[in-house]
Amino acid sequence: MELRHLRYFVAVAEELHFGRAAERLGISQPPLSQQIQALEQELGVRLLERSNRHVALTDAGRLFLEETRQSLAQVSKSVDVVRRAQQGELGELQIGFTSSSPFVSIIPRSVFAFRQAFPAVHLDLQEMTSSEVSQAVLERKVQVGMIRPLELPQELSAVELLSEPLVALLHADHPLAGTHDEAMPLAALADEPFVFFPRTYGTGLYGQLFQLARQAGFTPRITQEVHEALTIIGLVAAGLGVSVLPASFRRARIDGVVFRPLSDTGATTAVWLIKRRQEHSPLAQAFIDILTRGVQS
Repeated sequence: MELRHLRYFVAVAEELHFGRAAERLGISQPPLSQQIQALEQELGVRLLERSNRHVALTDAGRLFLEETRQSLAQVSKSVDVVRRAQQGELGELQIGFTSSSPFVSIIPRSVFAFRQAFPAVHLDLQEMTSSEVSQAVLERKVQVGMIRPLELPQELSAVELLSEPLVALLHADHPLAGTHDEAMPLAALADEPFVFFPRTYGTGLYGQLFQLARQAGFTPRITQEVHEALTIIGLVAAGLGVSVLPASFRRARIDGVVFRPLSDTGATTAVWLIKRRQEHSPLAQAFIDILTRGVQS
């Protein structure tokens, strides 16, 4: 039994006339009659009562018509689902991101635009460190990721979405906090206690801070290690030290903290969009296209 047999039967059952059914199907009448007879023989059931002037459904034929319509509708739905999935309109997209990503305005805007464009796609957003995102993309646990710069495996590719300055975080009563709009050298913080991420946390900012500090002639003295950027800002507000974070964290607006730009060469950071080089998911590509268009606009 083939799908065409079911479609032939439905046409005859709805028209109750072999000639009209054959015309509707775009075939001649004799092959249609033969296919219906073959279907009945395969089922072992008479579906139609025929005469020279009359075609009628048997009781079995009426039941079979109802079931066949449902079957054909499900097949049509399945074909539509597969095609839409291939075009990136259905399915699930796993995205890894760092805690700083929501503070970079282009990222939440792009996520919103993607949801508007593909409402039937489920977004699985997973917060991780940059190194964890990289590993998750590599292991196919997520399809795309947004990270701060770090060394990537050969299997991954990266596109820089944006670059932003690094800023020093100071308590509002700190002697250097008064001229918060002016850039300052990182070396001015050489003797200060730092609140920062642990080295093992897996953020690209750790290596960047220490590289900038080496260029400035000192090694940061980290006295408080925490895993969340907002906690860093809160501890600076509590007077437990100074820190350095991307400028986008100014949006956190926590009282008692002053952000000052750094004047050091290279005191910038970036946000990368990463994916596997062999990633061919239409959903992933659709998200990448929306995100990169948002950066360019």
